[in-house]
Amino acid sequence: MKVDRLSPGSQLGPFDAGQQSGPTVLRIVLGTQLRRLREAQGITREAAGDHIRASHAKISRLELGRVGFKDRDIADLLTLYGVTDEREREEFLGLVRRANAPGWWHQYSDLLPNWFEMYLRLEQAAAIIRTFQVQFVPGLLQAEDYARSVILVGHQGESVDEIDRRVNLRMTRQKLLGEPGAPRFWAVIDEAALRRPFGPPRVMRSQLDHLLEMTELPNVTVQVLPFRFGGHAAAGGPFTILRFAEPDLPDIVYLEQLTSAVYLDKRAEVENYLAVMERVCVQAETPARSVEMLHRMRNEA
Repeated sequence: MKVDRLSPGSQLGPFDAGQQSGPTVLRIVLGTQLRRLREAQGITREAAGDHIRASHAKISRLELGRVGFKDRDIADLLTLYGVTDEREREEFLGLVRRANAPGWWHQYSDLLPNWFEMYLRLEQAAAIIRTFQVQFVPGLLQAEDYARSVILVGHQGESVDEIDRRVNLRMTRQKLLGEPGAPRFWAVIDEAALRRPFGPPRVMRSQLDHLLEMTELPNVTVQVLPFRFGGHAAAGGPFTILRFAEPDLPDIVYLEQLTSAVYLDKRAEVENYLAVMERVCVQAETPARSVEMLHRMRNEA
């Protein structure tokens, strides 16, 4: 189905979501359309929430694409927003069903907290992923033995089977970087993350070898921020910025905490993190010099 974006104040039209859009993209785009329809009718989030027997907070989460859609709720909202044409309603509800399709990680749902499942959805939908890491090599660049060592530290007491599944989940995530249409992945890694041993020396050697292999991918850029540069712009800690190809979708900053995560999408907040990322990239070694540094560290390991 070929679709066009809604302009503010318009009625429901076809969407520019495309047949190739993944569930996460569809969910966020559909949420944006719902917000535009609501605002065009001058309806508050509170009134919309009352109409579907829910809170204004749920309407906010729906409009941000951060929760799944229920057919009944969406049908009721379309009625409230004045969308009565049966063909238009069915097109919208058809996209809702596609947006609710489970991701590949569904088989690991018992291991995933909701806040990290949301990140996986966004990661799969992103066109550009930029990250700064201090303690660990980024998950998308971890070798299997290194990943196992990192996971063991955070999940002591779990069974061997659960650890194996967590490792498999991380390795499956990494397939993203080698698929057609893969996102551009740009990582700045503090030297501390590369010097901190997880497991015996062979694990770190394997990890450095893996990093060097990953830098050969055309869509992967790695920069190392050396100790000798002292303080740096991202002293506040690690963060990830996700950018999407769809113009309707804002950049999102992901801040992972011990038992939760924060997602920032307000323009001022995102721009602050983008500025910090740019400064860190300038402070870090160039990609070419970073590769040279990785080779030296590998020879020393």
